[in-house]
Amino acid sequence: MRDSDLALSVLQDPAFHTGKSTFFGDMLPSRTAQTALGRAVRNVMRAHLPAYRQRLPEAAAELGPVSQWPQAGPWLVYRCTADALMHPDAPSELHRLVAKAVKGGLTARQPHMWQRARVEALRPALLATITEHVRIRRTEAATAGEPRDVLDAVVGASPEGTTDRTMTDLYVLLLQSIVGNVGYALAWSLLLAGLHHPPGPPWPWPTESLVREAARYRPFVWMVGRPVPHALEFGGLPFERDTILSVSPYLLHHDAHRWDRPELFRPERWDEPGEPGPYLPFSSGPFTCAGTAVAHSLITEAVTALAQGARLTIGGGDARPLVTGSVLPRPFTLRRTPTSAVETQATEGR
Repeated sequence: MRDSDLALSVLQDPAFHTGKSTFFGDMLPSRTAQTALGRAVRNVMRAHLPAYRQRLPEAAAELGPVSQWPQAGPWLVYRCTADALMHPDAPSELHRLVAKAVKGGLTARQPHMWQRARVEALRPALLATITEHVRIRRTEAATAGEPRDVLDAVVGASPEGTTDRTMTDLYVLLLQSIVGNVGYALAWSLLLAGLHHPPGPPWPWPTESLVREAARYRPFVWMVGRPVPHALEFGGLPFERDTILSVSPYLLHHDAHRWDRPELFRPERWDEPGEPGPYLPFSSGPFTCAGTAVAHSLITEAVTALAQGARLTIGGGDARPLVTGSVLPRPFTLRRTPTSAVETQATEGR
């Protein structure tokens, strides 16, 4: 749906939000259950933000002076959120399989067939191991306190009657969304900053503005959909009930009638007076992602940590997206060169 007015109506009009969100599909029985789970997961991730922030410098150093992106993005995010995603007390084999799946590309539909085949080869063992652990978690749930990790949140917030396998599928969906969405959005922020600012001093934009503009210019989510609640005419066309109307954040973010020079990557636009155009990197309206603010914090904290005490330069890569269901950056190399004390202080002042 290219027309911005119609697209925003689909995302914001209550008529299109009477049922469940398409994000969880039929895995949860009601919108109430979906909302409860989304908030439970958001609260877990928000509680882990201090630990995430503390782990970032070490994880950034582990990447070394030269790292390969975009795959380094999800891996960095996973390294710093691993305890929030799966508590350290979980079986070591489960931690090993989750880490292997993240490294193997589970966090997004990969652009090449061999990459997708590798992910599918990992999936059966991963799902079986998580499902077995879900069964154990459910027996512990009656005496548990606050959720320790995302899996606890899934077990605790899922309605009675939800099967072990459904809980597993919900957990994997959330794992992919947290690690993938944040990791690839981080990759886009670094790539676009490097492509649009020459090597040398730190880039001239506040990190907040850089991250927001990267999410506008190249939103990771390519499409969001809403079901038609009943047979109706919309935009001059007839639609049957349950038809999915799809909206592209990318198109809305590049609408020249709503944005000033949308074809340009301009982080400074976020510091200029006036209202920006329609901005929905994490959807919009009643079905907006519950973790939007947390996700933004995860991205900005990671960009800050990578730039801390280092000059970042990009090798290879360009701004053309790879659309595979999501909007992935093309491969590029990130170089981190230590800066002088004066340059570091300048970066800290931003």
